[in-house]
Amino acid sequence: MARYASGKDAYGISDRSGFRYRLKDMRKEWNGLLVGVDEFESKHPQLQPSRVVADAQALRNPRPDRSENSDIKVTFPIFNLSTLKFEPLITPAKGLIGTVTFGGDVVTPTDANVTGVSATGSVGTVTATGTGTSIAATYTVTVASYLGSNKYYINGARQATVNLSEGSTYRFDQSDSSNSGHPLRLSTTSGGTHSGGSQYTTGVTTNGTPGSSGAYTQITVASGAPTLYYYCTNHSGMGGQANTP
Repeated sequence: MARYASGKDAYGISDRSGFRYRLKDMRKEWNGLLVGVDEFESKHPQLQPSRVVADAQALRNPRPDRSENSDIKVTFPIFNLSTLKFEPLITPAKGLIGTVTFGGDVVTPTDANVTGVSATGSVGTVTATGTGTSIAATYTVTVASYLGSNKYYINGARQATVNLSEGSTYRFDQSDSSNSGHPLRLSTTSGGTHSGGSQYTTGVTTNGTPGSSGAYTQITVASGAPTLYYYCTNHSGMGGQANTP
């Protein structure tokens, strides 16, 4: 059996501070450290594992969840004291596109007319009129003098460059009175017909007389359309560029 030295001349080194203490005065902490008596710390209560209390989840003798089929149809009529007649319990519902009678499984559609859409549905036939064109952007065109010459102003910016996306429709609104005598057209040549070019007409439509209400030039940009230039058919030097990225 092993024997160890003891007594007043037996010393130990603290695992915490490194100080030397009489071995008989040293104490062992809960974490296994051998320390001096003045360094000893007891285990904090918060470090003790908490007691786990089981939380029961099951119920004793629960009733089963039963889904009952309650598909009950009431078909008998009722007697209306106002009309002195037997009438259906459920009144037929009427709308703008037809009459639906509940309880008898009968649907009686009627026709409806809608502008801008064409389709046939289960509640009737829909007849469409018009093109239903969606305008991506409208550019307000005005004319004003700059350094002695008339220029087009697009949304208030002189001879502004506009960007037109393929497949989209754009309108150059010339209803402002300043446009009178200045029809706006498009060309693949800067300056249009004034510079030896020709008028570009692919996807282009016009309406009204420039300077009057409802007047415009409109373009639906074709796939692969070139860079275009807007110009005045009557006067040179008024227009600008229309990119088609």
